[in-house]
Amino acid sequence: MAKPEYQKQRNLSARLFGLTLAAATFLPVAGARAQNSAADYRQQLDRLRREQLLQASPNVSAGQRAYFDYGAYLTFTYLTVDDQFHDSHALRQTDFVAYSRLNFDNAHEVLLRVRTGYRDFNNGDSFDGRGDEPIDGDLDIGYYKFDLARYLGAYQGKEIDGDLTVKIGRDIVYWGNGLAMAQVIDGAMVDLVKGPLQVSAIAGVTPVRTVDFDGSRPDFDFNTRRGFYGAMASTGIGEHRPFAYALLQQDYNKDEVLSEGSVKTHFGYDSYYLGLGSTGTLGDRVIYGAEMVYEGGQGLSNSFSQSGPFITQVPQTRDEIQAFAADLRADYLVPDPRHTRVGGEFLLATGDNDRLRSTSNTFAGNLPNTNDRAFNGFGLINTGQAFAPAVSNLIALRGGISTYPFSDIRTLQRMQVGMDVFLYSKFLGDAPVDEATAAGRSYLGWEPDFFVNWQVTSDITLALRYGVFFPSSRAFEDSDPRQFFSTSVTFAF
Repeated sequence: MAKPEYQKQRNLSARLFGLTLAAATFLPVAGARAQNSAADYRQQLDRLRREQLLQASPNVSAGQRAYFDYGAYLTFTYLTVDDQFHDSHALRQTDFVAYSRLNFDNAHEVLLRVRTGYRDFNNGDSFDGRGDEPIDGDLDIGYYKFDLARYLGAYQGKEIDGDLTVKIGRDIVYWGNGLAMAQVIDGAMVDLVKGPLQVSAIAGVTPVRTVDFDGSRPDFDFNTRRGFYGAMASTGIGEHRPFAYALLQQDYNKDEVLSEGSVKTHFGYDSYYLGLGSTGTLGDRVIYGAEMVYEGGQGLSNSFSQSGPFITQVPQTRDEIQAFAADLRADYLVPDPRHTRVGGEFLLATGDNDRLRSTSNTFAGNLPNTNDRAFNGFGLINTGQAFAPAVSNLIALRGGISTYPFSDIRTLQRMQVGMDVFLYSKFLGDAPVDEATAAGRSYLGWEPDFFVNWQVTSDITLALRYGVFFPSSRAFEDSDPRQFFSTSVTFAF
């Protein structure tokens, strides 16, 4: 039988995402835990990305009107993490990223960024059983971008009230607070600006190596194809920028079949998301972001019934998805020379109490012929370092503070330190999360996280992360603390 903890792997991605984001720029990372913990950490190793020339003169040569930039950086990361069985895994990962950018008259831009690397585990610590392995070289980001306003300004000397930009290729798309959409896609991305109104439209498919949210699908960690089609509109109203979006997600992985003894599981999860929210400031010191989203669509149900240790095939049905999620965050900027920031966040995502053992997977998922009320988005939300639950059947509170404590010491003035504290609860006590918990128990536990980001020099950046999750003894069979530690150093050249 497939093991229950497939879900959390993309969240270790998110952990390394936070590490490398502090150390460099957006850079997708991937990785893994053992099969029971494998999907957990493969999905967690997957969270890093995000010119101006004057009007061109016809008397200036093309070479002088072009701007070319290139570079590379090398990141060394060491991490240890405890899985839900309290087995500790140690990983040393090396990432090499090289990029080049050509900007011509500020109207045409081509950006290419490639990535490769290597993962070195302690003996027996590989998350997925594959052991030490290279990170296959791949195009991380690559696109051509056309800017109409700058084109008209450069070649016709015109100024227009608004702009149209078209991007073709591979780039990350991040909407709102990141509840429903924070994915790299191959396709087209269009932005139209007219006065305070901005409309963004996307149409594309995930790169094949994207780590999927459904960890029970056989090739979820290295062969994923999901299409995203949608538009988001936003406008400025004073210091606020409200937005609304509609997003359609199509599952192109439907030919895969999971075989567990005599039980065969087919896959199909086609969803749509309708979102509302706003970002902006409240007074001079408070910045905020709010997003709520309704999820609809259809997905295939669970494929078996269980009697004791035995499972029996049952027909899968295509059931309606009816789910909801919301995220509200705010930060207060303290008026001090150390750039202190105090913030908080509230996260809610619905669950489904007739799902068998997983809030996100098809296998052991939704009961046939019932609506699926478990929210499953394609976003990126900070849910902690050590526990890092999926944003599904979850209520989470976060409070945090960060500061630059040595702003008056030259060598340490770019060192940021901070901490976050999380409280976790199920949305529905009888519904599953992404690992085994006791039915009827809502409170899941709490977690403090600590971090250091230090730009040592213009070319060297250090990032440290430590978190420890204290599980609820009523919700988890084993309530011993779980720890996460990671450190990385990035060299840019």
